[in-house]
Amino acid sequence: MTSSVTESVTALGTWVSGLRWDAVPESVAERLGTVLFDVLAANAVGARTEGQRALRAAWPAPPGHSPVVGGGCSTDPVTAAWLNGPATVCLELDEGNKYAKGHPAAHVFPAVLALAAELDVPGPDLAAALLAGYEVAARFGRATSLRRGAHPHGNWGVAGAAAGCARLLGLDAERTAAAIDAGSGLPVAGHFDSALDGNPVRDAWLGAANASGIAAARLALAGSARNTGTAARSLGELLGSFAPEELSRELGTRFDITGNYFKRHSSCSYTHPVADLLIDARAALFGRQADAAEIATATVGIDVQTHALAAGLDRTTWHNQLSAMFSVPFVAATALLYGEVTPRYTALLPDNAPEIAKVAAGVRISEDPELTAKLPDNRAARISVRLADGRTHTAEVGNPIGDTDFQPFDRDRLAALFTGLLDQTAVRAIGAVVDGMIAAPGARALLAPLAA
Repeated sequence: MTSSVTESVTALGTWVSGLRWDAVPESVAERLGTVLFDVLAANAVGARTEGQRALRAAWPAPPGHSPVVGGGCSTDPVTAAWLNGPATVCLELDEGNKYAKGHPAAHVFPAVLALAAELDVPGPDLAAALLAGYEVAARFGRATSLRRGAHPHGNWGVAGAAAGCARLLGLDAERTAAAIDAGSGLPVAGHFDSALDGNPVRDAWLGAANASGIAAARLALAGSARNTGTAARSLGELLGSFAPEELSRELGTRFDITGNYFKRHSSCSYTHPVADLLIDARAALFGRQADAAEIATATVGIDVQTHALAAGLDRTTWHNQLSAMFSVPFVAATALLYGEVTPRYTALLPDNAPEIAKVAAGVRISEDPELTAKLPDNRAARISVRLADGRTHTAEVGNPIGDTDFQPFDRDRLAALFTGLLDQTAVRAIGAVVDGMIAAPGARALLAPLAA
């Protein structure tokens, strides 16, 4: 299989090195801007958390040109990538791609933005590098089927970060392919239970992935990387299985970025269909102004049926924000009680949220093989809420709100969402970066305001 991986990576290297922004379809260009807005906003919200403030305080950041988003400073690219990567994903607000089975942009954008600021590349080159990195990451995500228990953060996405950074460095097709290959040989082997346990190392995998993407591109620049089909063994034999034909399928005509999803809930995407259904159930059963204590008293239990990926998120207790965001019972209870799943609620511990703890304890989740069979096109769920007065509410949905195939978000919807989590000044500043990118003569001045 290594020879077919080598051939496919060679094709990717040729495509990435030859990508020109003025040839990108308008719909793809528009979606890239929306994804960039989402990633920067998620990064900015994450940067305000206590954990990310503590990480920045503990991490030496030498002077440089790469902004630490919301961190009040600029530093060298690798340090910026290490700090911005975890901040982007720590609140589970960043975009994802159901066909890649993870989060391509979070693996790529912190690295590309950091290196672009150091190199001060023109805006069109920055945009092309972001798009190239996303597409390569998404294709590696499609090609990789991780072993049961492996978390998708920090492994297949490194190749995308390497591709985007190679494009910034102006590497030719051969060296770009070598960078992609090197990136595929620098994966993190993280266990999914780290997220369920609330271990922040799960967020750090994105810092490692973005830093490794920069390293892989520089290895190729130095002539210290070779395209030998590394992914066949690293992502394939060691971490799962690998389908190399997915790397070059419809290359240049299908852009995976146009099939992504955005998130309105601060939780794992597997929980989103359940949250959507429970928010609707709250309105139907209690009215939108209902009191949480009243709902908790009236609720006997919630039965959830969903696909295999979500069914494992069944823990009814949590001890920190990360473990809460990966608990279907927590998310279901919060959505029913409060009509939203935002960082305001996911930060609550059981002692401070007795209503959530009560309702979460009554959530029962199971896999429906018919719903599992619908993956990846549909990420479905059904719920049944049982009340003490004998009433029930049953509903089903095929995809979460924000999925491109089901009530997709545009930038205005994202701006409204993030304004509630940041403020209008910050959202406008992020919008100015996105809107000014293509006309920017250099990325350094364009991105510098992100540090503030």
